[in-house]
Amino acid sequence: MSARLERRVRAGAGARRAIAAACAVAGLTVTCAAAAGGFGFGDVIARARALAVRPYQAPKPIPAFLRKLRFEEYQGIRFDPDKSLWNGSRFQVMLVSPGLYYTHAVKIRIVDASGIHAVPYRKDDFTFADPALKKRIPPNLGYAGFKLTYPLNGPHAHNQFLVFAGASYFRGVGRNNVFGLSARGVAVDTGLPSGERFPSFTEFWLVRPKPDAHAMTLYALLDGKDLAGAYRFVVYPGDPTTLQVSAVLFPRKSIPLLGVAPLTSMFFYGSNTPRPSGEWRPQVHDSDGLLIHNGSTGEWLWRPLRNPKELQMYYFETDDVAGFGLLQRDTRFSSYEDAGALYGERPSAWVRPGGKWGKGHVVLVELPTGDETNDNIVAFWAPQSPPPPGRPLRLSYTLSFGGPDVPAEPMGRAAATFVGNGAIVGGGSVKGAYRLVVDFAGGPLAGLPPDAPVTGVVSAQDGGEVLEHYVEYVKPAHRWRLSVLAKPAPGRPLALRAYLRDGKRTLTETWSYELPPGNDIVPEGG
Repeated sequence: MSARLERRVRAGAGARRAIAAACAVAGLTVTCAAAAGGFGFGDVIARARALAVRPYQAPKPIPAFLRKLRFEEYQGIRFDPDKSLWNGSRFQVMLVSPGLYYTHAVKIRIVDASGIHAVPYRKDDFTFADPALKKRIPPNLGYAGFKLTYPLNGPHAHNQFLVFAGASYFRGVGRNNVFGLSARGVAVDTGLPSGERFPSFTEFWLVRPKPDAHAMTLYALLDGKDLAGAYRFVVYPGDPTTLQVSAVLFPRKSIPLLGVAPLTSMFFYGSNTPRPSGEWRPQVHDSDGLLIHNGSTGEWLWRPLRNPKELQMYYFETDDVAGFGLLQRDTRFSSYEDAGALYGERPSAWVRPGGKWGKGHVVLVELPTGDETNDNIVAFWAPQSPPPPGRPLRLSYTLSFGGPDVPAEPMGRAAATFVGNGAIVGGGSVKGAYRLVVDFAGGPLAGLPPDAPVTGVVSAQDGGEVLEHYVEYVKPAHRWRLSVLAKPAPGRPLALRAYLRDGKRTLTETWSYELPPGNDIVPEGG
């Protein structure tokens, strides 16, 4: 694997009864519920296909005063949980008000044994901190999206675990997580000079599950200037929460960089970056690295995240990628010391393709941010040859939200990365060099004695030079530490790859890191 910088007939009543009876006998609670309602994925695909051959029409925006709400004002609009759809069931639905970032309403329908039913807007389902604002809300405003609840943390709880709201964004958590990173239906030209576009989910169909169901199905219709699409999500809340995603995309025009299964997160600073002046918290981030499992080679590759001074894009070449995701590996409270944000409880997200996706790249986009309020990290898979207009792209994948072990990686893992000046005490004595320290743990490393002959394999790209490296067991941390002194070529980034082995046996994933010139670790001129 290499990295480089770049760039859906209703059934009659009798038929519905027959289908429902057959489903009851078969015990099929998810797929049969949709069939009983006379609606399925094929219907959404047909709508998307028809949209794609017509000129794009943007959704009608909500009134300007709602778009201009301050964050605190929008937070004062709250859905009453007692008004949740499907009260008394395991799965319940809370509705999201438009406003602020949510600039248009979406259509939400319920699919059940009796058919398809639109969810009407009811202002009284919300409480308003500002009575004057409530008076201004139109009676037909609509909803921006929805939140699903389920007893994740106890039989009588109604925990929010999945939220669809805003463009094609959705967020999920596993048991014991708090919300953090987001997923999206699709990304279009993210990071390119031409500018990114944000297609939106404009219609949803929620298939009502049985009251005691452990899974549910929902469908979504996506529309944007560049493409239309149909999505099916089969949702399994738990530890982790898993979504089985099927998508059919219909490009309206050529898309230079089509992002499949995109993930969006925040990285402000961490153990591998300087702490901003005045910050008391050790680290601030929703995710600390990108993990990729290359299907053709079997290699697992870990790239710690950075908050760059200017936009950076990295393309990791893959052939039938077996998985990728943004992880929050450091889950210790002491690494963040933030009792409000609880960064150590933010979820990791892992994408596992269904079938072979072929040649392409996992793309990592890092954007500069001056605080923790901006999502500045995006990762997605891009096909080597984007589909031409008129040719549908069919994909399926499993998306899991949970702890850092969701990839089920068997290799030893890079648990922490530290970076410092290689010309100061504790770093080294070479002007212009960097000291990089990588701690590895887990996998085959867990069974090794402290005196095992573990060695590092380190290489530099872009003309860089590895001056020295060694491996030692750090007993207090129960980790194996690789220490590297390396120097970049003049005016070039420092790009390194490394892993640990015991003889000819590879023990760990490949750690990959890149530092552009002009960073805050080694001053200009060394």
